[in-house]
Amino acid sequence: MNLYVTGSNCEIDDDVTLGYPAGDDSQQTIVGDDARIRSGTIVYSDVTIGDGFVTGHDALVREDTRIGDNVVVGTDTVIDGTTTIGSNVSLQTRVYVPTHTHIGDDVFVGPGAVLTNDPYPVRQDVEMTGPTLEDGVSVGGNATILPGVTVGENAFVAAGATVTEDVPPETLAVGTPAEHRPLPAKLQGANTI
Repeated sequence: MNLYVTGSNCEIDDDVTLGYPAGDDSQQTIVGDDARIRSGTIVYSDVTIGDGFVTGHDALVREDTRIGDNVVVGTDTVIDGTTTIGSNVSLQTRVYVPTHTHIGDDVFVGPGAVLTNDPYPVRQDVEMTGPTLEDGVSVGGNATILPGVTVGENAFVAAGATVTEDVPPETLAVGTPAEHRPLPAKLQGANTI
């Protein structure tokens, strides 16, 4: 079995690894049409990626991940696997996406943003649950979103915010810990990614 399959019109740099084995029962990696995958990127086995996928350098996509169409994974961004990402999503430079995370369609995650999945790191043995970013969410640079938090449709998380509880749809989350405010008119409407 080939470790990976790519669609047509793909540009893949020489120093890219596709289908890196995740275990003895590793499944094939599938990359759709029109991908641009830059050097240093590693995509594990059992990953399915739609059309129009673009990476920066040194991106990492772990096993059991499903990615839609027209997704950008920035330089040094890590998607730690067992994750779903919709279409028209932009994960900027140095974003961290942990296991058991769901990201909807038309989502923007700014540089250095960190999503987390462990509520008590190395203190308790608990089930890991990543956050959910519903359709149309925007997350500013260096924001942190804690485990199990849902950021509602078309909500906006300000740069540097620490989101400790669910954010209602069409709401602004700002500060540490984040407070909810009405979404200003200039931030309303759909993301155009």
